[in-house]
Amino acid sequence: MAAKTTWVIDPSHSEIAFKVKHLMISNVKGQFSEFSGQILTDNDDFSTSDISFSINPASISTGVADRDGHLKSADFFDVDNFKEITFLSGKLTKAANDEFQLSGNLVIKGVSQPINLDVEFGGLMVDPWGNVKAGFTIDGKINRKDFGLTWNAALEAGGVLVGEEIKLSLEVQLLKQKAE
Repeated sequence: MAAKTTWVIDPSHSEIAFKVKHLMISNVKGQFSEFSGQILTDNDDFSTSDISFSINPASISTGVADRDGHLKSADFFDVDNFKEITFLSGKLTKAANDEFQLSGNLVIKGVSQPINLDVEFGGLMVDPWGNVKAGFTIDGKINRKDFGLTWNAALEAGGVLVGEEIKLSLEVQLLKQKAE
């Protein structure tokens, strides 16, 4: 049986970002500043990953305080009643050289939906302090209505204020934990 290796997300070298269409003509970008995650692998084999990840939705920032307040309200993330967004992995499948497909369940506002994400493995590196790091770029799309994020406003000229498709973009650096 292979030894289990524990990796944790290094939040100071990681970013959880998204973008969504606004007025159907341009994108609004945002990010979450509070998140954590743990990945268990067999030795350093990421194809055996067991991933658990959590985001504090109250840490959302789009650069506009009023918009952030609206996103935290019951119209969207309802942060008073739902304290976290979670992701639990199902399977990481190799697609090509350093490219993988990650499937799992995303839970927003208590609604769990299966999602698929594109993952690019950036490699392993030892930092100047002797820590082993692994880097990943992760992209995907979700429909916000699938998670009960249904608020919108119709536009006089047709269309809606906020798009349904949310594009996810994550830069994740993992820190290998020392064996105990």
